[in-house]
Amino acid sequence: MQAAELIERKRNGEEIPAGELREFVAAYVRDEVPDYQAAAFLMAVWFRGLSPAETYALTHAMVASGERLELATRLGRRVVDKHSTGGVGDKVTIAVGPVVAACGVPFGKMSGRGLGHTGGTLDKLESIPGFRVELTTDELVDQTREIGIAVAGQTADLVPADKKLYGLRDVTATIDQVSLIAASIMSKKIAAGASAVVLDVKVGEGAFMQTVDDARELAQAMRALGEQAGMDVVCELTDMGQPLGRAVGNALEVREAWETVSGGGPEDFRELVVGAAAQLLALSDLGVDEAEGRRRAEAALEDGSALAVYERWVRAQGGDPDPARLPTAPVVRSVAAPASGHVHELRARRVAIAAMELGAGREVAGQPIDHAVGVVCLCKRGRQVEAGEPLAEIHARDEAGADEAEATLLAAYEIGPGAPEPRPLVLEVIH
Repeated sequence: MQAAELIERKRNGEEIPAGELREFVAAYVRDEVPDYQAAAFLMAVWFRGLSPAETYALTHAMVASGERLELATRLGRRVVDKHSTGGVGDKVTIAVGPVVAACGVPFGKMSGRGLGHTGGTLDKLESIPGFRVELTTDELVDQTREIGIAVAGQTADLVPADKKLYGLRDVTATIDQVSLIAASIMSKKIAAGASAVVLDVKVGEGAFMQTVDDARELAQAMRALGEQAGMDVVCELTDMGQPLGRAVGNALEVREAWETVSGGGPEDFRELVVGAAAQLLALSDLGVDEAEGRRRAEAALEDGSALAVYERWVRAQGGDPDPARLPTAPVVRSVAAPASGHVHELRARRVAIAAMELGAGREVAGQPIDHAVGVVCLCKRGRQVEAGEPLAEIHARDEAGADEAEATLLAAYEIGPGAPEPRPLVLEVIH
């Protein structure tokens, strides 16, 4: 395999045989292919795309670059997982995992950190005092067996090719290519060894996929990769035109997840949690359908069993599950509605930018974040408001930060006469 020749052929639109793709990826992981050639390959893919066969070959080359966890095999059970393509206020994993585990189904997950305007599950969990996200493979397996749930960061030995290639994509403007996104996500799911996964593909201005057509294309690509690997996959296309739930910011989102597993929480967030849990239970070895899965998920939220699992999970990973121990910001400012009317839009991306201005997110990998700060959206799309009524809360480190975030947050709101047309939360489900 000659790297320059392979790049040239892909640049010219040729299909690359599976064996050559595997060799290219393996050589890159061994540092035998330099970053500049890997970057050229990624750009050729961005322009020319990958066929389904090439996408499958790339995915499995990435899986083969490291160890395989084989979680389901080691537990002797069907293990389920859930993945989101990234949204604003998306803390579903933190709530859905305990619900599924409370219903008797193992939930094992490798999660990531946030970059840009979308938050990462690991960053949110690390706002819990003492919570440890770095687990060894044996610790992850043992905890999933004993408690029913474990959520940890990707180990260095799991899909190292994805880690290298993702870092390169991030700095070469090749993130937003469907085959590369699908291969990146599904290589980690396949390597982790779950039996079934629910993929939440976000759609709208607060997501990577701006249109339903783009989201459907990505969902179908990921579903095909999972099924070729023997995994059951369900894809949900969900709206990300406005933030999910009310809270945007790490500790604020953990508190909202805790409220939800305690039986409360915002209606839209609870809807996605119950829906994803119902799908996962239907994919499990319990032998139930989606309707029964929904009934069991709702019961786990109401009878305290989901909260009990949440507390055991957090303690098992060294954390304190008491929400009163979560960090809080020294400045909490109410943002008043500038006019009376209905909220026509609450633009998710601008809310996320406000949270980032406060320090809740990062622009570059490794940048420190402030777990305490963020935004709570008290009024969302469709809500009638009066001038001067609180629209949102800003949780800031200082008054200057609150001033900057307030201007950005007010620009996220569009208030006008008449109620807007309702917009569904779940746009499409692909089985």
